[in-house]
Amino acid sequence: MPEIPSRLPFWKMHGAGNDFVVIQTDLLDVTDEQWGALAQRVCDRHLGVGADGLILVQPSTVADRKMRIFNADGSDGVMCVNGIRCFVKFSFDRGLVAASDGAMTVETGPGIVPCVASFASDGTVERVRVAVAVPDLRPEAVGVAIEQAPPVTSLPVTTSDAQGDSVHHVALVSMGNPHAIQFIPGSPDDYPLHRIGPLMEHHRLFQHRTNYEVARVLGRDTIEMRVWERGVGETMACGSGACAVMVAAQILGQVDQSVDIRLPGGVLRIDWPGEGEVILTGPAAKVFESEWTQ
Repeated sequence: MPEIPSRLPFWKMHGAGNDFVVIQTDLLDVTDEQWGALAQRVCDRHLGVGADGLILVQPSTVADRKMRIFNADGSDGVMCVNGIRCFVKFSFDRGLVAASDGAMTVETGPGIVPCVASFASDGTVERVRVAVAVPDLRPEAVGVAIEQAPPVTSLPVTTSDAQGDSVHHVALVSMGNPHAIQFIPGSPDDYPLHRIGPLMEHHRLFQHRTNYEVARVLGRDTIEMRVWERGVGETMACGSGACAVMVAAQILGQVDQSVDIRLPGGVLRIDWPGEGEVILTGPAAKVFESEWTQ
């Protein structure tokens, strides 16, 4: 069985505060279990580099490059929109892709994702526009087995802990990964996400676990939110989660076709005309580069 090298050059990167360790590798035969174990060590914020996930930049036969992402707990992240922006920046800034118009295609688990990079004056990528996915509103796409026609905008989910039972009415949206969204009247800053988040992520209703977002609509063009990501915990931003929140809010008639989503790590711009792909535009940044030794 192929082994992961003992020395791995990497970049530490973030997209609106959602941070990643990014590694370029041609090791296609290394198992997911091996990469997942490495992700757990690398992403540990006390004993490792510290990150929400490990991103692999790999060759592709169907796109410019292939992206794999593993969450901090070692599970397969499947798809991450903040991560894909970092992936695009890494690919351009490292010279793995060269396109004067900034266009790049990325192979991911759910499919090929078209992206367009915007360049700073020094030639490095500073923002990336991502054609995320066509939202799937079927309950089964979110791993929920219920007899209810889509869209599901107010599904009652009961959680229980030492503080008692709570009922949460959530909207279900898949962006290639599952999302349960709860709209609240108050500030997301005051919501007990660290208590409710893990209960929702591991709720028996969600067959593949779920990402959980709490959001407040501030106007026709502005939403604020926090997110509990499956396999990670609370993160400063979640691109697919921001897309899912915007889709749910538009279906409920609360927002227009272009929305700024305010997250703890920054602002993401989401565009969706009510059908077709959701478009996200946001920053990508390199923090530092180094080498991981095992």
